[in-house]
Amino acid sequence: MAVLVFAAMAFVAWVVLNRSRLGRYIVAIGSNERSAVYSAIQVARVKILTYAILGFCTGVAALLAASRLASVSSSSSGTLYELDVIASVVIGGTRMRGGSGTIVGTVIGVLILGVIQNMLNLLQVSVYLQGLVKGVIIICAVLLQRSDRV
Repeated sequence: MAVLVFAAMAFVAWVVLNRSRLGRYIVAIGSNERSAVYSAIQVARVKILTYAILGFCTGVAALLAASRLASVSSSSSGTLYELDVIASVVIGGTRMRGGSGTIVGTVIGVLILGVIQNMLNLLQVSVYLQGLVKGVIIICAVLLQRSDRV
């Protein structure tokens, strides 16, 4: 079920970002907020709407995680998930210093990171070392992006 929800949400996000006015506004604000203000985009309203959509998506992810774990523990739920998100987005091709990323690239980054994490689990690598490996992946991706600009 989680895979179907992930696919549906990724498709909806792709449609919103690539085929709607809201998506163009979000990309414009993310690219250069000052020029978005000069283009008569209501930046504050778009930011609030974007954060509301993000909150909804976070709620759906929390429900899926709680159903998968069959429990909710506020002290340990979501530990190092932010590292997974950053690694997935960077692996997917989004530059850390700004620019435009794609939903398709992020989905590919999630799949690649999932394969890496599965390999580390099968090799019985410690959870702490898995975080180190993800950090090294982020650093390597940033260094590769930096060398592309030269």
